[in-house]
Amino acid sequence: MKLLFVCATEMEMAPLKAELVGRPAVELLVSGVGLVASSCSVSRFLASHPGEIRVVINFGVAGAYVGSGAGLLDICLAEKEVLGDFGLCFNGRIEPFKQEKMTAPDSFSLAFPVLQRAEEIFTKKTIPFKKGIFVTVNCASATAARGDFLCRSHGALAENMEGAAIAGACRGEGIPLVEVRCISNMVEDRNTKTWCLADACEKSAGVAACLADSLFE
Repeated sequence: MKLLFVCATEMEMAPLKAELVGRPAVELLVSGVGLVASSCSVSRFLASHPGEIRVVINFGVAGAYVGSGAGLLDICLAEKEVLGDFGLCFNGRIEPFKQEKMTAPDSFSLAFPVLQRAEEIFTKKTIPFKKGIFVTVNCASATAARGDFLCRSHGALAENMEGAAIAGACRGEGIPLVEVRCISNMVEDRNTKTWCLADACEKSAGVAACLADSLFE
């Protein structure tokens, strides 16, 4: 049985490849950016490797909501993934589909035993981390107002563009998912000059490699 490490981009994957070179019980997958690409990539991979993957680990970068308690370069673990802009969009609110024939999952719990194991590993290795709700969006938030809306609506730490889709793919195959991300930017009026993208990629890969070393000791 193997671990499958998934991230959206080659930039996020490159430092993990260097950390895990030659590991026989590890698979690496760059899913592509966004819900459609990541859902297709992960579903296709899991379907073509039946019975081979024990746990999927989704790692990479995320944007933290201002006031959520998460800050630049913090490590964050997801206890739940929410589809933040899925449903009926009105001015100032988004409502889930309620009609019986249109119901669809809009959140995914990640409260598997392996999440507790990841917390234990980080605690033992004195790796500070935050744990909370992540929001998956189709469009990355580029204003403080939208970030504040999503943060308040879901009580969330951070947002990304793949997590809920990967969670859905894993649920379909009955495989637990751990999602760990490093904060590369705050969700505010867009200003890439304040981002720490390269450092966040390195740090997320480092903690992902830590899980590869210790998850099933």
